[in-house]
Amino acid sequence: MNLYSRSLAAVEAGGKPVRVGLIGAGKFGSMFLAQVPTTPGLKVVAIADLSTERARTACRGVGWSEELVSDTRFADKALDMIAADDIDVIIEATGHPAAGIRHARAAIAARKHIIMVNVEADVLAGPLLARQADEAGVVYSLAYGDQPALICEMVDWARTCGFDVVAAGKGTKYLPVFHTSTPETVWHYRGVDPEDARKGGMNAQMFNSFIDGTKSGIEMAAVANATGLSAAPDGLKFPPAQADKLAEVLCEKNLHHRGQVEVVSSVERDGTTVPNNLRWGVYVVFSAPNAYTERCFREYGVESDETGTLAALYRPFHLIGLELNVSIFSAALRHEPTGKPTGFVADVVATAKRDIQPGEMLDGEGGYLVWGKLMPAKASLAIGGLPIGLAHGLRIKRAVAEGQSLTWDDVEVDESDDAYAYRREMEAAFA
Repeated sequence: MNLYSRSLAAVEAGGKPVRVGLIGAGKFGSMFLAQVPTTPGLKVVAIADLSTERARTACRGVGWSEELVSDTRFADKALDMIAADDIDVIIEATGHPAAGIRHARAAIAARKHIIMVNVEADVLAGPLLARQADEAGVVYSLAYGDQPALICEMVDWARTCGFDVVAAGKGTKYLPVFHTSTPETVWHYRGVDPEDARKGGMNAQMFNSFIDGTKSGIEMAAVANATGLSAAPDGLKFPPAQADKLAEVLCEKNLHHRGQVEVVSSVERDGTTVPNNLRWGVYVVFSAPNAYTERCFREYGVESDETGTLAALYRPFHLIGLELNVSIFSAALRHEPTGKPTGFVADVVATAKRDIQPGEMLDGEGGYLVWGKLMPAKASLAIGGLPIGLAHGLRIKRAVAEGQSLTWDDVEVDESDDAYAYRREMEAAFA
């Protein structure tokens, strides 16, 4: 990191800061904007948001001076901002899958680095976007500070050190009943007073995607596609685990296979809190390659499994947008991503929360009808799985039972839709 500090000082002194365009001034975007005034070598040239006034308010709300606000362009059309000549790096932070694909393709065509905060879009079509970015000579990157990029960093650390990765993932609060959660039950399951949620402007459907398991599936698919670690055939199991017991819980006798992505729960199945849990953190479990390394584990107080061969490294929290600068400077100064998809290894398929009848309209991630289940990409392709990123605004053609994964044949699809066409192109390219 000291290399970054020296590089940024040189960039600042040279009067040529890394020029950034941000799309989406929501929570993640605001957290990034909060760090801008104290970061040398960085200039936010423009911010695109559906409401330019909301974007200005966000800047003021995180401590920007009026001078800094007035020195920044605000636009309601992201594509116009992307086309501008005075921007080096685009940050896509809308959270909308179709918009994310559209913006990333435009950035790549304009020969600009693209930081994909929008993990929903990355899981929907990231492997093809990353390939096309490579061909254009620009960086396509996951967003540092969000859990997938941090997990990728840990996996890379383990492999660089000569360890074999047994499992990697994150923590969350999970109970099996959460898979049927809707925007009406989310605050109860999350432990938030509904009135506090209303006053805080918290979006029930967005927060429900974290509760019902969808966001965990999406983030683990992003990790799998970037690292080559893979999903268990029947998806995530969410085993409860203490941070200092990860190597015991995520050993090979409890996993489907070695080299697996998995999410650990911060609560037991009876709802009691797991002590020293990893609800906000990330981890990697790795194995000693030989007896001498096992001995070193013991000598340096490394918590290991009962065999003494497995150990874990974890980070107890992540700071999402507050850490995004790492991705920006990695792309602009080193021409390196902080994680990117290299293959189509895992997918997230829309799965029925209840029996769904013909004629009903899907309401997408975090809604009333479907949640996103992680599965191997080969399995998704074999059944023609409907990706959760496109499970919005589609009419059901035939009955789907609760717990059943939806397929393309279950819905009416507009084949002229750009996001649909690009997703199908990605499937063909990586099948």
